[in-house]
Amino acid sequence: MPSPDEREPAASAGVLAVVGDLVEDVVVWASEPVRAATDTAARVFRARGGSAANVAALAARLVPARFIGRVGSDAAGEALMTELAAAGVDVRVQREGRTGTVVLLVDPDGERSMFPDRGASADLAHVDDRWLDGVAWLHVPAYGLELEPMRGECVRLAGVAHSAGARVSVDASSTGLLSALGVGSAIGLIRAMRADVCFANEDEAALLGLAGGGAVAASVAPVVVVKHGPLPTDVIVAGELAERVDVAPVSGIRDLTGAGDAFAAGFLAATLQGADAAAACLAGHAAAASVLTSPGAHAPTAATAPAAAEVAARHPST
Repeated sequence: MPSPDEREPAASAGVLAVVGDLVEDVVVWASEPVRAATDTAARVFRARGGSAANVAALAARLVPARFIGRVGSDAAGEALMTELAAAGVDVRVQREGRTGTVVLLVDPDGERSMFPDRGASADLAHVDDRWLDGVAWLHVPAYGLELEPMRGECVRLAGVAHSAGARVSVDASSTGLLSALGVGSAIGLIRAMRADVCFANEDEAALLGLAGGGAVAASVAPVVVVKHGPLPTDVIVAGELAERVDVAPVSGIRDLTGAGDAFAAGFLAATLQGADAAAACLAGHAAAASVLTSPGAHAPTAATAPAAAEVAARHPST
């Protein structure tokens, strides 16, 4: 955690607010290929999760960060709020119902399959507009667009943020989510939020028609950032490819969960501090690399370090 002196210069950047999910992650690291209808060796971890909460927690190390969402009126919600606040996040939540849970099955190569139950998160509605006071940037993971009333509330909050002079970004989040919404509907929702920046990985960009730029990319956001894993990240400005930013190699990758959230946190924090798009991408790459050896969007801990060390031994850097 940075010292107060290290954080002080970031105070002038303004607040980064993130609206969306705060849930419990149950992360299952399969130690071998999954065996259908019988046992598969694994390690199981519980962690604070939710794409929006991940971005807020990771950004809070760099700039003032606020989380806006909804959790259940239960012990799980209380614990998640406490942990997020301990990470330095200004937590603003509604409380009612049952806190959500996401089960993540991570194969030995780090790729994950997710089984989300958003619980109370999806019922976010009627947010107090004062929760956006002092906000310079509002970030919305597209998971918040899956269900009503949260979908409409995210669009409304984007409008409130714009009216207050803040910028807005959207993360495409998931091909499964986008397909369920329908590509046309998903693009329409992103346009409705008048995003200044749209983040997508390679598969999401291909599905939405953003890859390489063009009219669709230009209509979605002035800046579209497309991540290609270990390959260079594309920065598309006004529908034209403007930058390709190399990604530094990372060894010992065990879990891709939260890498996109970490990238968004690093990119947005750097942008708020005055970085250009290329420098912001480098900050995003560094933030993403910090979570790739641990369960979920968290830096390695004493509990996960042995497993991370085993993976590094199997996949040494070249």
